[in-house]
Parts: sequence; C-alpha cells; structure tokens
Amino acid sequence: MSWLNSVRNVIPFVAKRETPENLWHKCKGCGQMVFTRELEDNLYVCPKCDHHDRIGPKERFKQLFDEGSCSELPAPKVPEDPLKFRDQKRYTDRLKAARTDNSEQDALVNARGAIDGHRVVVGVQDFGFMGGSMGLAVGEAFVRGVEAAIEDRCPYVIFTASGGARMQEGILSLMQMPRSTVAIQMLHDAGLPYIVVLTDPTSGGVMAAYAMLGDVQIAEPKATLAFTGRRVIESTIREKLPDDFQTSEYYLEHGLIDMVVHRKELKTQLGTVIGYLTAKVAA
Repeated sequence: MSWLNSVRNVIPFVAKRETPENLWHKCKGCGQMVFTRELEDNLYVCPKCDHHDRIGPKERFKQLFDEGSCSELPAPKVPEDPLKFRDQKRYTDRLKAARTDNSEQDALVNARGAIDGHRVVVGVQDFGFMGGSMGLAVGEAFVRGVEAAIEDRCPYVIFTASGGARMQEGILSLMQMPRSTVAIQMLHDAGLPYIVVLTDPTSGGVMAAYAMLGDVQIAEPKATLAFTGRRVIESTIREKLPDDFQTSEYYLEHGLIDMVVHRKELKTQLGTVIGYLTAKVAA
C-alpha cells in the first residue's frame, strides 16, 4: 500500500455540506457577493455600492404599506392568447412558465392599503414577469387600480418596471396606451392624485404611456429610463450621448421628473407627498 493510500484511509469521511443556492447574491452594480439575508434587511439595496436591485410586488408592498393594511386586488380576467401567437414557443406556454417562476398571474399587481396612515392604492409592475411587458392583463389591471382608487377616494401610485409593450399581443397591447391615458383622466376628474415611481428599467410603450403622466414623478436612483435604445438614438441624431443619459439623475437634472428618492426614504417621502396632495380632498 502506498503512503498516499494509507493516509487517505485514516482520514475520517466528512459528508459534503449542502449550501443553499440563494445564500449569496452577486450585485449587478459592483459585482461583489452579498449575503442574501443582509441584502433583504437592506431593502434589496447593495450595502457595498448602493445599487437598487429589482424587486417584485410582494417585496414592494411589504416595504411600503403600514403593517396589516395591505390587501391585494384580484387579478383581472382577460383573453390569454387573443392572437394565437407562436414564435419559438407558444405564447400560452410562456405565460405558464412566467406564472410558475413568479407566482403572479401577470406583470402588474394592485393592492389597497395605507402609507403612513394615508389610504392609497398601489400598483407594482414586475420586470421578472416577461420583462414587465404591457399587454391586455397589465392594461386592465391599471384601469382596475384607478377604479379602486376612485372608489376609495384616494391616490393611485404606480411603480413602473417594463421593457415596453408585449409583442405576443400585437396591436392589442398598444391599445393599452390610450386606455391608461383615459383612466388617468378619470382619476383627475375625480380630483385624485396620480403618482408615478419609476424603477429600473422603465422603457418603451410604458414610458410613452402612463409612466410619464404623473402629477408627481419620482424615480429610484440610477434607474434606466428610456423610450428607445441608446444606440438607436445615437445612430439617428449622429451624436455621442452623455454617459448618464437615460438615467434617473439625468432626467432630474433636465426637469423631466420631480425627485430621485432612495428606497430607504421612499415610504416616508410618499407619505409626505400623499399628505400634501390629499389635504384638499379630505377637506
């Protein structure tokens, strides 16, 4: 028996320890590994570089609403595959996969609740559900959220995160742009505020529709905000764009939004804004 084999035989066997796959998170901002629990405790903001990670409706509601006040609105029923669309996969199969991965019916979820004691209806787009794309379900959910706000006599707050219109629904997805505009006008006719919080990323048809029509426009830091891609614009105007072009900070500097708010301060800021805007409604 060789020396190596004799040493190997006397070393006690230790079973390989299983490490949960989600124990660590690689930050997309700085590339550093962050302990997942630490990231959650920090509201999904990287403690090393302050990068705001993308979050879905459940995390957003948990961060925003006063404890025990959140009540999700039921998802609206719409035709699921009106065009019988198919590319590499059937559209219905893509929807099933997205629902399995995200546990939501579609990319926009509404909830009633209170923020610092103020009644509010909040809609949150989930970029994790087919890129937060806007189709029939998102358009209908937006309208239902506005109607719920009118019924409750409170503001409607929308958190946008989208790559644009949903291509699998063609012209029907584009029809949601005027529908959302009409819904916002209904909210204004009722004398109620419409507040938009732009998160990373917001682009395409959503940016051209309800994302830029808020009475107050708020954005999270360093969010990508764009109607079309940077390279398309540069090739059209034949000029080099600034490095910070299509970011929250650029929009603020050029007067396109009202404020950039850190996630840790967002609930307090929204509570203050809602308090100001609803004082007249309450009176």
